[in-house]
Amino acid sequence: MHHPVIERELELRLVLSPERSICVPAKLSYRAADPYAVHVTFHTGTSSPVNWTFARELLVEGVFRACGHGDVRIWPTKVDGRSVLCMALSSPDGDALLEAPAQAVSTWLERTLRLVAPGTEAESLGLDDALAALLAPTPADDLWLRDPWPSDESADGEL
Repeated sequence: MHHPVIERELELRLVLSPERSICVPAKLSYRAADPYAVHVTFHTGTSSPVNWTFARELLVEGVFRACGHGDVRIWPTKVDGRSVLCMALSSPDGDALLEAPAQAVSTWLERTLRLVAPGTEAESLGLDDALAALLAPTPADDLWLRDPWPSDESADGEL
């Protein structure tokens, strides 16, 4: 079964202080096989990229209003006249505030929503079909459905 993937490379800004930020190349990925999640890979210049996964629904809401709590918080704002999406990420390794170009993220997000519409994620996982196949009766089930211990009562009613 083919599961489409929608990816987008873009430059994010890692905010180091109010006056200073650096570019961080990143890749947004959405997989129809994992329809509830978005994946962000940050290429930090080290041998292994940094990967984050969070709910697509969180990103959809974050385009319009501040949302999230804990490890991932997202909100729209303007920086120097540009519309950006701020992502505050927290982990045991540290915290990061990133700014993403709002239009690029929104365009990519719209593509994911056309691929798997909101509310249809469970259907694209095929859970109902898999569960039905798992619970379908098999010939061996007939053996288990029979009474393995015949009644102690005799056929003529004697004990």
